[in-house]
Amino acid sequence: MGQGLVIGDLRVQHVDGRRGRSFTIVWPEGKVHEQADRFLRAHDGSGTQRTYAYLLVDHLRWLERECLAPESVTLRDLQRYMGIVGARVAMPLGEPWRAGKRPYGQDTLSAAASCLKGFYLHLAALGINRELGGQLNRTRLPARADRDRALLGHLRRELPANPLAPRRVRRRHPKMLPDGARDLLGQAVMTARDRLVVTWLGDGGFRIGELCGLHLADLHLHEDAPCGDCRSPHVHVCHRDGNANRARAKTKYPWSLEDGVIRGGMVRRASPAMVHAYFEYMTTEYPRHAGHGMLLVQLHGPGHGQPWAPAAARGMLRRAGHRAGLGAVRPHAFRHSFASAVLDASGGNLLVARDAGG
Repeated sequence: MGQGLVIGDLRVQHVDGRRGRSFTIVWPEGKVHEQADRFLRAHDGSGTQRTYAYLLVDHLRWLERECLAPESVTLRDLQRYMGIVGARVAMPLGEPWRAGKRPYGQDTLSAAASCLKGFYLHLAALGINRELGGQLNRTRLPARADRDRALLGHLRRELPANPLAPRRVRRRHPKMLPDGARDLLGQAVMTARDRLVVTWLGDGGFRIGELCGLHLADLHLHEDAPCGDCRSPHVHVCHRDGNANRARAKTKYPWSLEDGVIRGGMVRRASPAMVHAYFEYMTTEYPRHAGHGMLLVQLHGPGHGQPWAPAAARGMLRRAGHRAGLGAVRPHAFRHSFASAVLDASGGNLLVARDAGG
């Protein structure tokens, strides 16, 4: 027996047969969508068929709303559709699509581009919209990574290319932030507190436990602070076991509180951007009557004004990364990028990088 999941007018139908479960697309009255069914049959028996079915039904619903037929779709229409579902496309996109749902992530956008290219190349092979098929059937020169990845890749002269595929996020190293991630995350976060987290992780090289465990007394964000440990603006990272949010620094440098002034601990210099982000946060969002004295606090919900836990900060960065199209962003990636930036600036001096990042 087959079961269907209704998605607007068209729906995905799966049927259990002798060869396992197969997926197709049907109209509301139960009639099979012939063009989609022929395309999906080429992937019968593979996990790709299910993925393509749900991606394709979303596209076919959009065609119905835009009064377009597969026979008349152009490459520009497909590029506009990719922009509507989450890709970065420099053109007017029209009315919103998939209202109330999140945009596709990077991996889903790549799968959708492959699905659309395969679908319209399949139609072109049947004599339908051959012009679009010719525009999609492109090739590119192989890169060094392609040659290293494929057996006998050095013999290949060209590889298939997809004009609908989103630009891949480039990383210097898998553990580091993607190129341009700081700016994209700064635009994707919602509050001044979150902008402070992105700025301080990037410019200070903090661990997330160190950042969430900071107290206001640890911040000496002015010249010639009375502690005497550093002349420029800086932060004292102090190991404390009794923080309300259970955040604590990993390293246990000795520190003391004398006459209301923190001395010792691990000293990190503060950049002008860190100072600016701090004052923006303190003057716009920090609660006036927070008695715990910690830097990062909850801004919403029943715990408003309470210390912000490291798990909440990780969740904020993960969601912001998905909104920015970067995928899941982890706090420690900032630390790796910070260390690499210090090494580049110091000519590869490991002692400078060690002292700067603790």
